[in-house]
Amino acid sequence: MIESDSDHGGPCRRAVLVTGAARRIGRALALGFAARGWDVAVHYHESTQEAREVVDHIKSQGRRSVALCADLAIEEQVKQLVPACVEAFGRLDCVLNCASRFDEDTAQTFGYARLLELMAINVAAPLALAQGLFEVVPDSAVSDEAKRGVVVNVLDQKLFNMNPDYISYTATKAALANATVALAQALAPKIRVVGLAPGLTLVSGDQTQAQFDTVHKMTPLLRGSRPEDIVEAAAYLANAHGVTGTTLVVDGGQHLASSPRDVMFIDSMSKSRAAQ
Repeated sequence: MIESDSDHGGPCRRAVLVTGAARRIGRALALGFAARGWDVAVHYHESTQEAREVVDHIKSQGRRSVALCADLAIEEQVKQLVPACVEAFGRLDCVLNCASRFDEDTAQTFGYARLLELMAINVAAPLALAQGLFEVVPDSAVSDEAKRGVVVNVLDQKLFNMNPDYISYTATKAALANATVALAQALAPKIRVVGLAPGLTLVSGDQTQAQFDTVHKMTPLLRGSRPEDIVEAAAYLANAHGVTGTTLVVDGGQHLASSPRDVMFIDSMSKSRAAQ
């Protein structure tokens, strides 16, 4: 479903599809790319009002924007996204796979259903969107790198600093990290495929602001990643014509500070030890 009043006129400008762009890091990426001159397709699932607000903000900057609704767990809906972008902008140059499902489970509570649900959204959808981008990037991109497309898969710093929490989510991000390498090999030279691994960036789940502030400082740089860091890194990767098949970790060094538990549990662990 397309919600846009943008026209098809004007000069050719680069266009990006950002999944999960209505809220949080996806929103920051959508607005950040628009500020850098990109036309932006704002994918969302249920956050209709937020998506419309992002589109309106982008249009106020003089860029074209379109809101695209799709359930990333449904293949038929995912496969409509790239053609909808081309319909809106006449082209698509970049896919930013930011949307993901983040459920809590452990090795003891793991079940098939949750893992398969997360695999569809966190792995299958990015694969399908990379496939779709490959199909619409012109064959002339083989000899003209300015026409080549790029897929940026948002991963997680915990792949470089493993802990046993959120085991199904972690398994899907590990699968996407390996798929990033395989896709970079399979889709070159028309498409570059890269990973971007943020650290703790925004308050999540039932964290309080105080808890977030505490763990956000527990890195070598005394702060984790910020939304503007993720935007800068993604913009670099989108323009780095010599980079493919690798992952950029942007986390304030969080992955260098080994932790036995996910950051969601670190503050509560510290308080428990202090009370003993």
